[in-house]
Amino acid sequence: MALAPKFAGQAYSADVSPKAIHTIELFLDYVCPFSAKMFLTLYHSILPSLPKKYPGRIQFIFRQQIQPWHPSSTLVHEAAAAVLRLTPGKFWEYSKTLFDHQKEFFDVNVVKEARNETYRRLAILAGQTGVDENKVYELLHVGDKPGVDGGLNIGNAVTDDIKVMVKVGIDARLVECCAASVECS
Repeated sequence: MALAPKFAGQAYSADVSPKAIHTIELFLDYVCPFSAKMFLTLYHSILPSLPKKYPGRIQFIFRQQIQPWHPSSTLVHEAAAAVLRLTPGKFWEYSKTLFDHQKEFFDVNVVKEARNETYRRLAILAGQTGVDENKVYELLHVGDKPGVDGGLNIGNAVTDDIKVMVKVGIDARLVECCAASVECS
């Protein structure tokens, strides 16, 4: 499946030519323990050896797969979308940070927290990876005033990006996470 240019940071392309032979798409959720296991194994054990073993032949695409049964899943994915928009080259590092801090965003750890407070914590984590935490928070913050059209479900600055990402999962007919798709040229 094609990757929209504005989401190019989701591709891990170590010395990959535009004519990579294999594209492996990973549909992962930041709040899913199984996704964490898959991602961290890939990040620590596979990606470092990729340029030597398969130079220019394989690329991985991280497809954000929100699990609606985890209420904080959307918030965490929005934070990753904000980092992707601001600093695409930090997307994979920030994703690792999110998986490293995953349990902090499990249901019981966010249930008493306002949405913008969770966004603030996510922005701080972005700051720890070298992304401007204030700019991340600006993209995530949801105001308490109606939109210019009077709308009350105003979302935030990355809502439309999330809609596109969700549609990719729908188009791939996924209802859960931890899926991989391999495309060979």
